[in-house]
Amino acid sequence: MALRENASKSTIYVGGLDDQVNEQILHASFIPFGDIVEIQIPPDPASHNQHRGFGFVEFEEPADAQAAIDNMHLSELYGKVIKVNLARPMKMKEGSMRAVWADDAWLQRYALRSIDGDESASDEDSSEVPPKSASHTKTTEKMDLQ
Repeated sequence: MALRENASKSTIYVGGLDDQVNEQILHASFIPFGDIVEIQIPPDPASHNQHRGFGFVEFEEPADAQAAIDNMHLSELYGKVIKVNLARPMKMKEGSMRAVWADDAWLQRYALRSIDGDESASDEDSSEVPPKSASHTKTTEKMDLQ
């Protein structure tokens, strides 16, 4: 989607789309409410469906987006009731999309130490890695049960 100052207020979410709905159909359905900047229907590569059942329509003006919401929410499109709301921006947490081992610092700190066979921890790591206790090193212990 185009990054504009008021893009979040002029972009709507359209959910509950039928499998037959494409960008041209969505465009034709929402053009009466104002000039459309962009339409996106994210594909679904994991299934046989063309898309995931939702899309986004970005209008030129926030008032046009509100008019589309007021008129199209809970209306029927291709036999299915659609939900139309103001799109919310994706919440991205830092590092949420990356595995912890994708970070070079993590690899240097933990993975490379175990590959080299170096089990001694530096002063920084000693608080995170518990020392081996005597109970862990003894594998057999006789108990006197009487």
